[in-house]
Amino acid sequence: MDWLMTDWLGTPAWFWMTFIALVTGLTAFDLGILNRRDREMGIRQSLMLSLFYIAIALAFGAWVWIEKGADLGLKYYTGFVLEKALSIDNVFVISLIFSAFAIPRLYQYRALLWGIVAVLFLRGLMIGLGAAVVEQFHWVLYLFGAFLILSGIKMFASNDQDPPDVTANPLVRFLSRHLRVAPALEGNIFLTRIPDAKTGRLVTAITPLLLALIVINIADLVFAVDSVPAVFAVTTDTFIVYTSNIMAILGLRALYFALSAMIHRFHLLSHALALVLVFIGAKIFIADFLLEDGTFPASISLAITLGLIAGGVLLSLWRMRGAAPEPEAGGEGERALL
Repeated sequence: MDWLMTDWLGTPAWFWMTFIALVTGLTAFDLGILNRRDREMGIRQSLMLSLFYIAIALAFGAWVWIEKGADLGLKYYTGFVLEKALSIDNVFVISLIFSAFAIPRLYQYRALLWGIVAVLFLRGLMIGLGAAVVEQFHWVLYLFGAFLILSGIKMFASNDQDPPDVTANPLVRFLSRHLRVAPALEGNIFLTRIPDAKTGRLVTAITPLLLALIVINIADLVFAVDSVPAVFAVTTDTFIVYTSNIMAILGLRALYFALSAMIHRFHLLSHALALVLVFIGAKIFIADFLLEDGTFPASISLAITLGLIAGGVLLSLWRMRGAAPEPEAGGEGERALL
């Protein structure tokens, strides 16, 4: 059993196997037991399931703390909070994509859960490549830091309140033109058979549900351009970067239905997240050029990150006092993108 202790990306193989087993078990439990039948998830159920995933993530962090030490434990929690907060913007985009493809809320959660499989692979690929580059060229961290600072400044200064037109996205248009797409949904299935327009023979086609899932995972990659460098700015430990990312994303799927109904109440949160990006980027330069040991205290980093995010939430709620609630975004009354 010596192979269990084999070093893989700086961490024994059994750590990785434990994490993959945990994620696989959670996904199977969610799909096979909690959501064996398609149903629309309410806000209360969404919040309860999200709390369950957060509890699992916190417990996993405690295990990391015990096995790998307090410093990496704190860095895991910081990475988890960062990814969780930065992923909130994903909710708005996911809602727009589901609406553009006219996906009923009944099938949205199952689609998001299947998307976890793609996220596990794509995030792993990005983080693995990033870790290899950082290990060989430490100065790349300075590029990450500068990128995060510029991204934060741009996000803070942005006053664009108009939602993006998903249907006008060149990639979405390309996929719609070059993939054989069924004209309508067929329940929760991803592939179906339709008559070929020229020959009349039955051919395999993807359903709008699968097309929406593909676009959502591409959007996740775009958002990862911000979040992955942000966690690398906290730690270059590949295991911590990957596990904190995935644990945050797992819970986001459950939280989606509650957030999509309430996200309009947190309009100042984007400014808080912008400040978080600036802080995380600046932390790289502060640690390397101003601190004698070259290490920014993980506890202070976590405290500042949590403080900025909590401040954004509280200020948003205070500014929204007495405001009329906005209608919940849904996907059933929108025009299909086909």
